[in-house]
Amino acid sequence: MQPIYTLAAALAQDPSRIAKAQSLTLDSSRPRMGLKGRHGLFASDEWWASIKAGRIPTQTVTGSIERTYFAGQDSRRGDQVNSFTLRLQDGSTCNESIYTHRKQDVKLFVPGATVTMVYALDELKAQPAADGSVNVARIVLEGYCVSPPRQPPA
Repeated sequence: MQPIYTLAAALAQDPSRIAKAQSLTLDSSRPRMGLKGRHGLFASDEWWASIKAGRIPTQTVTGSIERTYFAGQDSRRGDQVNSFTLRLQDGSTCNESIYTHRKQDVKLFVPGATVTMVYALDELKAQPAADGSVNVARIVLEGYCVSPPRQPPA
C-alpha cells in the first residue's frame, strides 16, 4: 500500500511551515503555544530521529470510512469533502481530516474505503491536558487510503 500523504513530502513543498513551527517552539513570549521541542525542533533531523527511536510516540489508526463530509465555516466550500468518520476495529469511531498530495486522491475517500493514519504525538508547551495527561499535538506523518473494490452492476 502506497501512502497518499507523507509529512516529509508536504514539508518539502512548503518549507516555511517548518520555520513557523520551530519559531513558535523557540518563542518564550508564548509559553502556552506551540510544541515543547523536548525531543528536537519540529522536522529537524533530531525530531525525525526521535520518532524513529520512539522518544516521540506514534499512533496508528486503521478503519473503514462510514461517511465523508465538509467541515469548516466557509459555506462556499460546503460541497467539497475534507473530512470523514472512521469506524475502528474495536467498533468506536473517530473523525479525521483528509490529507493528500494530489487533489484527485480525495475521490479515494468513500464509504467502505480502508484508511490508515500514522501520527506523531509530540508534546505541546501547554501542559497538562484537560484530563491531567500529557498534552500532545497529533501530527499526521503518513496517510493511506484503499477504496473498496467496485461491485459489478446487478
